[in-house]
Amino acid sequence: MRFKISRALLIASATFLQTIGLASAQQVTGELGSPGATSTIDGKQLPAPNPAFGGTIENDALKSKAWWAPRIVPPSGAPNVLLIITDDAGFGVPSTFGGVIPTPTMDRIANNGLRYNNIHSTALCSPTRAALITGRNHHSVGFGVISEQSTGFPGYNSIIPEDKATIGRILLDNGYATSWFGKDHNTPAFAASSIGPFDQWPTGLGFEYFYGFVGGDANQWQPNLFRNTTQIYPFEGKPGWNLITGMADDAIGYLTRLNQTSPDKPFFVKYAPGATHAPHHPTKEWVDKISAMHLFDDGYEKLREQIFENQKKLGVIPQDTQLEAWPKNVLKPWDELTPEAKKLFIRQVEIFAAYAAYNDHEIGRVIQAIEDMGKLDNTLVIYINGDNGTSAEGGPLGTPNEVAFFNGINKMPVEVQMKWYDVWGTEQTYNHMSAGWSWAFDTPFTWFKQNASKLGGIRQNMAVSWPARITDKGGLRQQFMHVIDVVPTLLEVSGIAAPETVDGIKQAPIEGTSFAYTFDKTNANAPSQHKTQYFEMMGQWALYDDGWLLSTKVNRAPWEAFGAANPDPLNNQVLELYDLNTDFSQSQNIADKHPDKVRAMKELFIDEARKYEVFPLDASVAARIVAPRPNITAGRTEFVYTAPMVGLPQGDSPFLLNSSYTITADIEVPEGGAEGMILTSGGRFGGYAFYLMDSKPVFLWNLVDLKRPKWEAPDALTPGRHTIEFDFKYDGLGTGTLAFNNMSGLGRSGTGTLKVDGQVVATQTMEHTMPMILQWDESFDIGSDTLTGVNDEDYQPPFTLTAKLNRLTLKVDRPTLSQADISKLQNAEAIAVDGNPIHHMQPGPQ
Repeated sequence: MRFKISRALLIASATFLQTIGLASAQQVTGELGSPGATSTIDGKQLPAPNPAFGGTIENDALKSKAWWAPRIVPPSGAPNVLLIITDDAGFGVPSTFGGVIPTPTMDRIANNGLRYNNIHSTALCSPTRAALITGRNHHSVGFGVISEQSTGFPGYNSIIPEDKATIGRILLDNGYATSWFGKDHNTPAFAASSIGPFDQWPTGLGFEYFYGFVGGDANQWQPNLFRNTTQIYPFEGKPGWNLITGMADDAIGYLTRLNQTSPDKPFFVKYAPGATHAPHHPTKEWVDKISAMHLFDDGYEKLREQIFENQKKLGVIPQDTQLEAWPKNVLKPWDELTPEAKKLFIRQVEIFAAYAAYNDHEIGRVIQAIEDMGKLDNTLVIYINGDNGTSAEGGPLGTPNEVAFFNGINKMPVEVQMKWYDVWGTEQTYNHMSAGWSWAFDTPFTWFKQNASKLGGIRQNMAVSWPARITDKGGLRQQFMHVIDVVPTLLEVSGIAAPETVDGIKQAPIEGTSFAYTFDKTNANAPSQHKTQYFEMMGQWALYDDGWLLSTKVNRAPWEAFGAANPDPLNNQVLELYDLNTDFSQSQNIADKHPDKVRAMKELFIDEARKYEVFPLDASVAARIVAPRPNITAGRTEFVYTAPMVGLPQGDSPFLLNSSYTITADIEVPEGGAEGMILTSGGRFGGYAFYLMDSKPVFLWNLVDLKRPKWEAPDALTPGRHTIEFDFKYDGLGTGTLAFNNMSGLGRSGTGTLKVDGQVVATQTMEHTMPMILQWDESFDIGSDTLTGVNDEDYQPPFTLTAKLNRLTLKVDRPTLSQADISKLQNAEAIAVDGNPIHHMQPGPQ
């Protein structure tokens, strides 16, 4: 009888566990129903179903039994996770893999764990990051390109679908504390305002805490910074404050609070600093350290050779790896540069190197804080160097202002750039370096970020440590991997299942392959488990299949964003074939020896492209920036504001470029006069402002910090109510179909007229206008100016308006795009930004 009772109790207990969503194999601590009980979940359904009440309820509480649902925790032994991904850094950047830039933190992780020399990205930043946090290919989660280039196709709309939950959401619902620091480039540009929606912000994607910036780049001295979904403004940085240190401080503070509040709760931290994406903004301390090392005095070709030799000595590349000749047809050899160009280029790269070293140091502070808490032993640290190859978007000459590149200026003369030499890397620049250095930092590979068919664009490296599990200290792993493999790895090592449903939505399969098997020394040389992987970015594509790589020949350098796009990216290509089993650096094209292999792999690429929503292929670059997309201003031509408002991002604000517009302000000037900002959008490196200076109305355009056309009333406004207006007539375009002449409708001339109480007080014609974007990390502000000022010679932010603003009206006479126009934008037509006129601008205000 006793046996029957015990068996009945066991059956009843199992049934009870099933009813509360707890499988019998799951782990329970404490007595179920008590306040301190915890349990794992099977994880098939997220969030876990509410358990049935396990107590008893009578008419009065004294005869009833209270019962608490167990707190959900991860499986016993599940590690803390620190997932680090840096920005725009190629294979040859860190010292851990032969680079000359000191990265002792990455060295520490590698020496205490493993080096990986065969992990891949998508060739562009936010696509890689979307793949990283979902475990799916970038087109599968809507990020075929960055959000600022998004188009209305599933693979390109920059919206992570609800059937592909992030690792943050999965770990959160399984009991982890989840957080995200630094760059978020996975919120659609058209959903980044303070009114949301917030489902595509980090906090809506499963990360409980977010501290960072939403766009693709940020001024590290004056970032457009958020905590969760609230803009941090007024900006409270101390003199010399820098976001690289600021986010390390915030991460350490967060982890300390977590440790002191709930020391047993495991954490998942995504740590994504802006370094080394442009602008390159290190502190002077690090610039001085790197400059004193004289690492780059011999030029970029010698740097490349030195990195290559270092890599072979370290054993992170095979000894028989081939280094291709310097691409003289793409980048001018060092010995052909003028002394002034050499001086400038060395300054550019020292700032970049200081930024990389500084960033690695601050990452080290976070890791040291974890160790000081006694938690490093059971913390899985994944340190991925770069989300793509090194960026060449500064062009062959570099630039003091990356915003200029995105407006068609990629060859600013050296003598013009030298005007910023002494302030390079400070808040006065939005700087990038010569692409010659970028080629060297991708050693032993060729090409850059954006080039998805070359390993220089897609081959990253990575260091991983987990002292409690990884014992092969300093080992090298050479198995093929992709960033989509990180999510299944984290699920495997934590003992957490991929969910079948999330919020009632059936989940698509994880597309990556766990690399947890490589943690064991016995598997150091095991075959790669990730066998096949496609790559595609802006019409350049490749396919990896069990050691073979089929790739398109590079037909566009990254700085050539405004040329004619390939009309048939699938077929209008020169195909190359490489055997990466014997050719580590992708240097020996053997397509002519294996025509059948080329044909078969192309068919396999097509199959993979169909499977993962890569079609329709689109080779356009800049054209997609100005293509139509959702926006809270879409369909509106008039905007009215009656109160100050700041922080509206560029993707959600009225767009004035390539249009006629009228801005009218109804204001009241107090006795004694007034000053301050009425309306501004953009900042020091590109934008416009409408303001009062000593009671005089002023309208100013900052054309990528090269020209500053200004309209100023000659007389101060008298006390009382006034209407001031700025009217701009854009030449050749107005309401109706945009008459494209090979896209030369962009950046054309126009005439601006400033009026006070209906009277014209200033008229000026702008020979050229900004064609593509304002400064992306600045916002549309009314009543004051956040972050940097458009004209720092007149005022300093916040420059609060001291007049009363009754009403501000903005009317835009925007050209209407026909479907034919849109097709031209997205396909074959070249963008001739009015003959690239801004090339001819001279620096300084006008």
